[in-house]
Amino acid sequence: MSQTYRPRALVTGASRGIGAAVARALAPNHDLLLGGRDRDALAALAAELPSAEPWPVELTDGKAMARAAAAIDGLDVLVHSAGAWEPGLVGETASETWRRLFEVNVFAVAELTRLLLPALRTAGGRIVMINSSAGRRVSPGRGVYGASKFALRALADALHAEEAANGVLVTSVYPGRVATDMQRRVAAEEGNAYDADDYLSPEAVARVVAAAVAAPPEVDLTEVVVYPARPSRPTTLPRSRPPRRGR
Repeated sequence: MSQTYRPRALVTGASRGIGAAVARALAPNHDLLLGGRDRDALAALAAELPSAEPWPVELTDGKAMARAAAAIDGLDVLVHSAGAWEPGLVGETASETWRRLFEVNVFAVAELTRLLLPALRTAGGRIVMINSSAGRRVSPGRGVYGASKFALRALADALHAEEAANGVLVTSVYPGRVATDMQRRVAAEEGNAYDADDYLSPEAVARVVAAAVAAPPEVDLTEVVVYPARPSRPTTLPRSRPPRRGR
C-alpha cells in the first residue's frame, strides 16, 4: 500500500514566536524544515514535532544558505517568518542600520526564494511572506523597519506577477503587533505597559498562515491583513537601538 503524500514546508524564523507557531500549525499535514539560527531551540521544536527536522542556517551568510538550500530535494511550501526590527527616527539612523535591516528583511528573503524557486515550480507550491502592518503604513520612528517591509511587499508583488505562470502562488500576511517576547521587549524600551490581550497571539497568525497554505490551488490569496480585535494602546516614539531579530 502506498503512503499518502505529505507536502514539505520550510519555515524560517522557526525557533520562536510566529515561526514556531506556524510550524506547529503546519505539522499535522506537512513534513517540516525548521529554519533559524538557534540550534537548541530548533532541536527542541523538532523533538516536539515528529514530522520536523532542524534547518539551522544564518540567512545573511549567502554561501551557507546556498549550501543548505542545495540539500533540499523537494519543497511545496516556503514560509518566510524570519525578520529583524529596530526603531529609530530617519534623521538619526545611520546607513549601517538600514543595511542590516534590509539584509535580513529583504535581501535574505529574495535570495532564499531564488534558490528554492526551481523546487517550488516543480511542486506548484506556495510562498507565504509574513510581513507587518508596517509594510502598509509607516508611523513616525518606524521608518527604517517600515521601508524594509514596504520593500518586502514589492518583492512579494513582483513574485506574484512573475511566478503565477509557473504555478507558484504568493501570499503576503500583514499582522499587527503580535504577543511575542520581542514585543514585550519593544514595549519596555518604549516605556509602555505590555498586555498580551492587546496583541495578536502567534497562534492566531499561524492559523491564518495555515489557512493560506491549505487554500485550493485555484484560489489566489494574495494579501491577508490581520489585526487584533482589541486595539493596542498608543506607543511612544523610540530612539535608535541595535537591531533585534523577530517580530
